[in-house]
This record gives sequence, structure tokens and C-alpha cells, in this order.
Amino acid sequence: MKIILTHEVSGLGAAGDVVDVKDGYARNYLIPRKFAIRWTKGGEKDVEQIRRARKIHEIQTIEQANQVKAQLEGVKVRLAVRAGDAGRLFGSVTPADIASAIKDAGGPEVDKRRIEVTTPIKSLGAHETSVRLHPEVAAKVNIEVVAA
Repeated sequence: MKIILTHEVSGLGAAGDVVDVKDGYARNYLIPRKFAIRWTKGGEKDVEQIRRARKIHEIQTIEQANQVKAQLEGVKVRLAVRAGDAGRLFGSVTPADIASAIKDAGGPEVDKRRIEVTTPIKSLGAHETSVRLHPEVAAKVNIEVVAA
């Protein structure tokens, strides 16, 4: 199935790209989560709009990405969450929680879709996540999860 990506999807492409994927992946995952729309001849107009919007919000150069990376890696991020007696969390820490914690700690505003949590954060302590700033630049962010 041919689709138009509306958001960046890891391993697939960036917003505005037209890609071919399996029908089930598109119908069950990408389209319901608003990561993509079906490709149509009329949808070609939407592609240009999406690409223009992406250029406005995107970090343009590697130098800008490296500056933001330096800011992110210099920020001490503490996230207070509800936890049980054994240190396990009620739920898990989401990329949206991490993005708001980075902003509250004085760091730059980061889009939650650019935060990659490789293993779910379900316990107290220090954890590391990465933020994709540019296709060639990723920042490592250390997060300290504490009980609220």
C-alpha cells in the first residue's frame, strides 16, 4: 500500500515521504495513529504542505543539531513519579513525560516523537534515552527517576 507519512517514523522515513508498506502495517498501525495517510492523486498537494511544515519545525543543519545536543546533554533531568515500596513505578515513563521534564529542567523544547526509549522505564533510578535531533545527530539524555 502506498502511503504519505505525516510524521517521522523510525526506519521508514520522514514527514512528507511517499512510501510503500504492507497493507496491515498501514491499516492497523500507521493510519490509526495518524503517522500516515493513504496516498491518492489529490494527496500530492498535501505532500508539499507537509514538507513545508517539516522544514519550519526541523533543525536545519548539523551545527544547529550539535548545539541542541550540547544543551540536552548538559541538562540534569529529574522526573518525579508515583512508585511502590519496592521501587517499581505505577505504569511507566513515556516520551511525553520525558519531553516535559527536559523543558522543566531548563533544556530546549523537544518533540516527544523524537525521543527514543529503547527499554521501558518502569523503575526508580538513573536511565538513559536518546533524542534524534537530525538524521546524523542523536543526543543521549540521562534521566533520574525519583519517587514523588
